[in-house]
Amino acid sequence: MKKILLVLAGVLVAAVLGLVGATMAQPDTLHIERSLTISASAADIAPYTTDFDLWQKWSPWEKKDPAMKQTYSEPKSGVGAWYEWTGNDEVGHGKMIVLESAPTKVVHDLEFFSPWQSKALITFSFVEAADATTVTWAMDEKPNFSGKMAGLFMDMDAMLGADFAAGLSSLKPLAEADATERKATEAAAAAAAAAATIAVEAPVPPAEPSP
Repeated sequence: MKKILLVLAGVLVAAVLGLVGATMAQPDTLHIERSLTISASAADIAPYTTDFDLWQKWSPWEKKDPAMKQTYSEPKSGVGAWYEWTGNDEVGHGKMIVLESAPTKVVHDLEFFSPWQSKALITFSFVEAADATTVTWAMDEKPNFSGKMAGLFMDMDAMLGADFAAGLSSLKPLAEADATERKATEAAAAAAAAAATIAVEAPVPPAEPSP
């Protein structure tokens, strides 16, 4: 019996050491990204990544737990704005802060407190071409030990990548509707300005001589 216990203990130790070794062999960086082309300008799209009121309209995680508890900064948009949530096991507990807002990209600091602790940078990049913009949603993280261990059992790229793709698909019709409305407003303003210019430049008929 003693020999059996020693063998089992040896197997257990070997399994633990193997798991630790496999975990430590995981990459020190994690990069995940998905892209989508949207028929809108970067200016139409960016507010959905910097305004947390608008964020809720397309975020893939809002749909996973409609009952999540949320706390916001005041104001809720712009550099320095933050959003904290606590939800079910699918969304966990985390906080996101807008670090940078530029014409070509928006950067968030993302921190998870549970189900495990991690920190990452989220970047939305905008590349305009003609009447469309390619939006790339990326995450860069240096996983800690628990994050590396999670990577042994879960395909993080497939899991989070699917969320990124779903979010961008929800963002697309919102931004395109805003772009359509903006273009209509701009066209109406241009037409009004042209009409005003024509009216100003129209020749004034000469006054009739007095009798």
